[in-house]
Amino acid sequence: MTTLRLRPEDPADEAPVARVLAAAFARPDVATPPEVELVDELRHSDAWIPELAMVAEYGGEVVGYALLTRVRVRSDGDAAPAPALALGPVAVAPHRQRIGHGTAVVQAALDAATELGERLVVVLGDPAFYRRFGFERADRMGLTSPWSGLGEPWQALALPPSTSGEAPPPRGEVIFPPPWAKV
Repeated sequence: MTTLRLRPEDPADEAPVARVLAAAFARPDVATPPEVELVDELRHSDAWIPELAMVAEYGGEVVGYALLTRVRVRSDGDAAPAPALALGPVAVAPHRQRIGHGTAVVQAALDAATELGERLVVVLGDPAFYRRFGFERADRMGLTSPWSGLGEPWQALALPPSTSGEAPPPRGEVIFPPPWAKV
């Protein structure tokens, strides 16, 4: 029986991940979807956290991907922006969609982030999909970004604290690394 294997990306996965992203985000008006370049640029930036680039492998083939990278939240009065994470892109090969691989790879990435002690994740995406993980409108959590005006698709998730006395997740403006400006 073939099972879905969830694990952090390794260097040999770069080309298969690019293929999954290209297939999942294919559009007739572009040769290569911007999500492919986004991931490549994030890999070579300070935002990259290797343990939070998750692949879903089925039968030895990379069929899914979920990426969490570093963003910062600038609050009024704070000397230094607080760390947070951005989820995306998330992709599943078209021939493996709608059977749970996307849910599994996103949950694996969120679990890994929780294990690392991360507190906040933001995403721009389909509320019906991300709600199952506990995401809610980011504006209700006091978070703004260049995508705030999109309403419901701009979402956030507070991850469980690692200690009972931990402060709540930060509020303020989410600052994305430069590669995100191209998407």
